[in-house]
Amino acid sequence: MNKTNAMRFLDKQGIDYQEIDYSKSHAVDALSVAKALNESPDNVFKTLVTVGKSKEHYVFVVPATKELSLKKAAQACGEKNIEMIPQKELLPLTGYIHGGCSPLGMKRLFATFVDISAQGKEAIYVSGGKIGLQIKINPEKLVSLIDASFADITQ
Repeated sequence: MNKTNAMRFLDKQGIDYQEIDYSKSHAVDALSVAKALNESPDNVFKTLVTVGKSKEHYVFVVPATKELSLKKAAQACGEKNIEMIPQKELLPLTGYIHGGCSPLGMKRLFATFVDISAQGKEAIYVSGGKIGLQIKINPEKLVSLIDASFADITQ
């Protein structure tokens, strides 16, 4: 399998991770990915990219079973308000496409917040950088690698 930017980033840091290929399924959204992996949706996280009133971009990593609370997310990053970026801006901004956006190995390191529900878990799944690939990683390692923070960001 060709290495993605997320995998190259982890390899460069010498971090243990497990790559899980689910490309044989037609799963795209986080809930169907969890089903394809035969994994609890509470352990499969989606990566969402937002923009604040200040025009700064922020990344939020939330479980498949939850929705991002824009109000809590804005509080977490100290913005008056934030909104999801238009889908067409995702690839040029992050290097990833919708459905394959990983919090690891983006073109730039954005302020990133991982939902507090990940804290204390042995492992979570995040996108491996393309549709059909997940990375299983310890959430504490993920947070320290990308200088993220745990925060209460879901509703």
